[in-house]
Amino acid sequence: MSTAVLEPHTILDEPDDMFPLDLDVRIPKIRELFHLATQKQWDPRVDIDWEAFDPAPYTEEQRYAARQYWSRRAWSEYGAISESPALQIRFCHDKCEPDLRLFFTIRSQEESRHAEACFRMAEILGGYIEQPVQNAYQGSVATHGVRKMALDPEISVEAILAALVCGAEEIAFDVFRHLVDITRDPVARQVCASIMRDEVRHCAFGWRYLNHRIPHMNAEQIRVVENAVITMIEKVELNGYHSAWLAPDNPASEAEMAVDRLTWEAGLGSTVEELEKPIFVKTVQRVREQMRDWGVNLPTFSHPKIGEF
Repeated sequence: MSTAVLEPHTILDEPDDMFPLDLDVRIPKIRELFHLATQKQWDPRVDIDWEAFDPAPYTEEQRYAARQYWSRRAWSEYGAISESPALQIRFCHDKCEPDLRLFFTIRSQEESRHAEACFRMAEILGGYIEQPVQNAYQGSVATHGVRKMALDPEISVEAILAALVCGAEEIAFDVFRHLVDITRDPVARQVCASIMRDEVRHCAFGWRYLNHRIPHMNAEQIRVVENAVITMIEKVELNGYHSAWLAPDNPASEAEMAVDRLTWEAGLGSTVEELEKPIFVKTVQRVREQMRDWGVNLPTFSHPKIGEF
């Protein structure tokens, strides 16, 4: 009797037929974002004034904490780079509107430069760190599962983008906007502001696409969207993917929170639980309210450090 384990079926197991190739405008509001993104390109090597960074005001402890913080940011952005090709494959497989494919060619570039900017910030602080100092923390920051979802034919493109963009990226954008406001170091603030300007378009893409698609979806399809967003918030965001204070309470997450606090106190780009918590809650509440118009009903969430919200 065979004991072989069957691999899950993915879209890569299905025949691929990309022709005829359609490049016409199907969703004008997304094509508009594509053209805007091509006009707003920036280069981390030359468009951030790295020479303006002065390490003198910071202690060795603060610089080491900030190295860890910006390295963590780079890991997160690197994950976004790798998810984009998987989503491009899915867009082609499902013969989605060409506007999605065009926008994501630019989105891939944007995530790459975000990772490079974070890497360079860590470098000028003393050196990029390749993996979490606390190994137990890897479970919170390693992945949010989008690459796997993108190749799973049982999960719709609409569900993936609602969870990734209208959920996770909306939270990330609000945090970056907060960081721009509170970061005192001019170079760190410039990095945060540059990333935030790209994130505006990323978020707009998700809402514009779902607003286009929801009217054509039935109740069962909308429930798939709903479940994907709930999973992203409960299993990813509330597990500490973007914020260490949300991670499970253990010595590893406590160490990362200490890193964040030292970086925040130095004004080098991080924030802390007491400042970020109301922003996180407000973002989730806003997302819940906006999605209600689609027939997507997000439940009350719960977290030990927040309570019900």
